[in-house]
Amino acid sequence: MAASDSVQMAGLDGGVRGRPSPEPLRVPVPSARAALAGLVDNEAADVGRKEEDTVVTIGVPEAAGDRARHVQEEVEAVPYSVSFSVPASPSGLHIGACASIRGGRAPPAEEPKPGAEPPQLLKQARYHSQPTLTIRTEEPPAAAALQRQRTVTRSDSARDRRFDHFKTFSGRLERQLSNLRGVPAPETIEPADDSKKISEEVESEEDDDVPTADRYFAALEGPELETLRSTEVAALPEDERWPFLLRFPISAFGMCLGVSSQAMLWKTLASEPSTAFLRVSPAVNHALWWVSVALMALVSAIYLLKVVFYFEAVRREFHHPIRVNFFFAPWIACLFLVKGLPRPVWTVHHVVWYLLMAPIFCLDLKLYGQWMSGGERRLSKVANPSNHLAVVGNFVGALLGARMGLREAPIFFFAVGLAHYLVLFVTLYQRLPTNVQLPKDLHPVFFLFVAAPSVASMAWARLSGDFNFGARIAYFISLFLYMSLVVRINFFRGVRFSLAWWAYTFPMTSAAIATALYASAVTTVVTRALAVGLAGIASVTVTGVLATTVYHAFVRGDLFPNDVSIAITQRPKPKFSKILAQLRSSSSEVKELVFAVSRHGGGSDASSAAESPSPMARGRGRAGP
Repeated sequence: MAASDSVQMAGLDGGVRGRPSPEPLRVPVPSARAALAGLVDNEAADVGRKEEDTVVTIGVPEAAGDRARHVQEEVEAVPYSVSFSVPASPSGLHIGACASIRGGRAPPAEEPKPGAEPPQLLKQARYHSQPTLTIRTEEPPAAAALQRQRTVTRSDSARDRRFDHFKTFSGRLERQLSNLRGVPAPETIEPADDSKKISEEVESEEDDDVPTADRYFAALEGPELETLRSTEVAALPEDERWPFLLRFPISAFGMCLGVSSQAMLWKTLASEPSTAFLRVSPAVNHALWWVSVALMALVSAIYLLKVVFYFEAVRREFHHPIRVNFFFAPWIACLFLVKGLPRPVWTVHHVVWYLLMAPIFCLDLKLYGQWMSGGERRLSKVANPSNHLAVVGNFVGALLGARMGLREAPIFFFAVGLAHYLVLFVTLYQRLPTNVQLPKDLHPVFFLFVAAPSVASMAWARLSGDFNFGARIAYFISLFLYMSLVVRINFFRGVRFSLAWWAYTFPMTSAAIATALYASAVTTVVTRALAVGLAGIASVTVTGVLATTVYHAFVRGDLFPNDVSIAITQRPKPKFSKILAQLRSSSSEVKELVFAVSRHGGGSDASSAAESPSPMARGRGRAGP
C-alpha cells in the first residue's frame, strides 16, 4: 500500500513580505510503499516590534506532478500530515518548534503551474541548523490519560519520601483506605537502583510494625530513653532538620502542667487561712489561669495537628515505654485548670469531671493491665520515674471530685491510684537486676517522686474533710523525698536543658500546696514559713524554666530537636548495613558485567577453541594411530 504525501514550506522571501498565504502550494513527493506527507508550519518571527512571515513557493517540474498524480490514483492513500521544525537561523528564519503526525487524509496534491519559477531563498541564510523532530501520535483518551498518569507519577517520584512512613496520608493507613475504596495503586516508574531497592525492602519489612519494648531499650539510652545509641542508625535522616510536627513530643504537655499548677497554687495562697497574712490578690490567679488556658490551647492544637498529619509518630510515642506516661499529662493539666478556676469549684457541673476522668480511666486500664500481665511491658521491666504520671492522675481526679461534691467515684480513683503507687514505689526503690535500663544519675524526672504523695495527701484530706493522720502520712513522705532530692542538688548540674526540666515545676508546686493545707491544720510559725518558702521556690522555679524555654524556643531555636526516640527501626540496623547494601549492589553489577562479556565472547571463544585444540587433545592425537 502506498500513500501520497505533500510538503508545505514556509520561509522568508526577500521580495514578498506579508502574512502567509492561506493556500500555499504543496509539492507531491512519491514513495515506493507509503508517501511521506509533511506540513512545515510557519510561525511568527519576532524581529523587533512586529511579526513578518513570507511564503516561499517552490516550483516543481511538470513531470514530477504527473508522476505524483499517477501514484495517487493507483494506491490506497493513508496520508499523514507531517510538520518539520527548524530552529531559528541567523537570518531571522524561525519555523515552528513542534512537529506532529496526525492520522488523517492529506489534501490532494495540486499540479504546479507550468513555467512557474521557483523563488530563491535569502542569501544571508548561510548557517544550517539541524532540525529536531518531535512526533506526537493521536492516542485514544484512555492511553493519553495513562501517559499523563505515568508522567505525574514520574515527577512525584523525585520528591523526598523519607518521611512518608510517618505521615498519615502517605503511609499504611492511606493504602488501606485506597484498597477499601477499590482504587488501584498508581504505577511508579523509577530508575533501577539496587542499593535503593535493598534499603527500601529492609525498611518496608522493619517499619510495618511498631518496635517492641525490648527494641526501645536496646536502641535508646538516657533517663527518658531519648538518645540513640552509637551503634544504631535512625530510620530518618539525622543530619537534617525534621518537620516541626514530627519533632513536637507529647512531653510538651509538661509545660501545661507547670503553669496550670501555678494557677492552682496562687488560688490556694489567696484562700487558705494559713497564708491569709500574705494578702495575695485574686488577680494573680486570674492572670495565671488565662495564661495556662492559652498555653494549653496552643500545645493541644499543635499536637492535634501531629495526630492528623503524623499519626504513625504518635503511635510510636504511645508504645514508647516512657512517653506513654505523658499521655496522662493533657488530662491532668485540664483537671488543674478546673481546680484553679477563679470561681468556686463546686459551681462547675459534674459532667465536666466525668468527661475529664474518662480518658484517664481508659489509660489506666491499658497501662495497668500491661504492668500486671507479665509481658514485655511488665512493671518490673519498664518501671521509671515518669510512671508517677500514670498514678498522679487518679489522685488529682479524686481531689477535684471531692471539691465538687462527689463521693464514691473519687474514692474509687483514689483506691486505684494508691494500690498502684505502692507497687510502683517499691519497684523503683529496690532496683531489680532486670532494671539495668534505669539510669544511675539523678535527673529532673526524679522529682516526680514528690508529686504522687503530695497530691494524695490533699485528696485524702478533701475526701475525709480533715487533714488527719492518713493525709499527714502521705504529706510527710512527700516532704522527705523532696528534701532528699534537694540536698543532692549537685548531681543535677551539667544536665542539658530540655522539656524534661518542667518535671521540676509540677512536683514542687504540689508540695507547696500540700504544705499550705497542712499549715492550715497545724498553725505554727514553722509551718507557715515552710508554706511560704516552698511556694516561693516553686514560683521562682516555674518562672526560670519558663524564661529558659522561651529563650531556647525563639532565640536559639533548639527547644525541639529531632526526636530520634520514635525513629528507631524494628530490627537492629547497624551503620555498616549501608556498606553491605553497596557491596551487594556492586557485586550484582559485576555479575551482570561478567555474564555480558561471556555472552559477547562466547562465539569467538568457541571458534578459537575449535581451531586450536587444547594440549590434552594434541596429546591424544599424537598417541593415536
